[in-house]
Amino acid sequence: MSELQPLGSGPVGVGVIGAGNISDTYLENLNSFPDVEVLIVGDLDETRAAEQAVKHTVPASGSAEDVLTHPGVELVINLTIPAVHAAVSSAAIAAGKHVWSEKPIGIDRDSAAALLAQADAAGLRVGVAPDTVLGPGIQSAKRAIERGDIGRPLFAQTTMQWQGPEIFHPNPAFLFATGAGPLFDMGPYYFSTLVHIFGPVATVAALGLKAQEARSVLVGPLAGQTFPVEVPSTINVLAEFEGGGQSQSLLSTDSPLLLQGVVQISGTEGTITLPDPNMFTGHSAIIRPLASRDSEQSWTEVLEEGTVVGRGLGALEMARAIRSGRQHRATGELGYHVLDTMLAAEESAARREFVAVRSSVEPIEAMPIDFDPFAATL
Repeated sequence: MSELQPLGSGPVGVGVIGAGNISDTYLENLNSFPDVEVLIVGDLDETRAAEQAVKHTVPASGSAEDVLTHPGVELVINLTIPAVHAAVSSAAIAAGKHVWSEKPIGIDRDSAAALLAQADAAGLRVGVAPDTVLGPGIQSAKRAIERGDIGRPLFAQTTMQWQGPEIFHPNPAFLFATGAGPLFDMGPYYFSTLVHIFGPVATVAALGLKAQEARSVLVGPLAGQTFPVEVPSTINVLAEFEGGGQSQSLLSTDSPLLLQGVVQISGTEGTITLPDPNMFTGHSAIIRPLASRDSEQSWTEVLEEGTVVGRGLGALEMARAIRSGRQHRATGELGYHVLDTMLAAEESAARREFVAVRSSVEPIEAMPIDFDPFAATL
């Protein structure tokens, strides 16, 4: 990564590419942060981009190219579908813009690595979702673990299982296409959290399956249409971390039982439950070992500290880092390592063998407790 330098002053100009479902929460939150200014929304469907611009009082709209050529845009928010994340981010870098991408950073190692190399050569930054893990929920638990509240972390168990996004999404086919499925759609939340706690993943083993080869749209104007399932809709992943910790993760869209957001980390002196890593806030508590066979275990609450917002927090933290010249937290390198981990899991499930994770990432500093998204700091 090239050396970072402070850059510019005042609010960071933002342009959004992708006016789909997730753009609402991004636009609402970004518009509430004084340190960024949303200048334009772009989409392949320029009518939809215009509607979102009007809805969220953004002064301009148009195509993706209009966003990339806008002179005031310094940071592009890439909210396109996973299959084009790397291509759109690369176009933003080529246009001289920093880029924040929805997860994953890409769907293959080569294009994601090329993007990071391109950004490094240009002296520009890549940030990658999820930013939920930067919220007070996960961060308060992270600080508790770093204080030694559970001793040395040993292993983790995570679970995300339900029947799938067809019950709410009007066009869910892309969520079962190559580069998606529960592993790539929801895995980034869980693996990013685990990397925040344990550090980089060294090796993985996985088993995957498909409950059906095709699924049906259940809601909206496309209801009744079928689409292929291109990737495993259930996957179990074992991971070993460079520091010696281990984890076991279930990701499934084949379960009638709804059980999401389960993250439990056991250490030498206690077990901590973390909030749902798809949320910015939530409950954490620690349980200690039994004093004797007849004693009772009790939970100790972990105080959640920090201001709760929503999606866009990572882009804001990145914008402030651009101005100050420090490293942002949700880096492209972290996004690449999580992608590398998930691809290794996919390969392991196909080959029925352990697969080494080729990349690594530096330790990630906890968010400051006093980080105020609604303060004007630039």
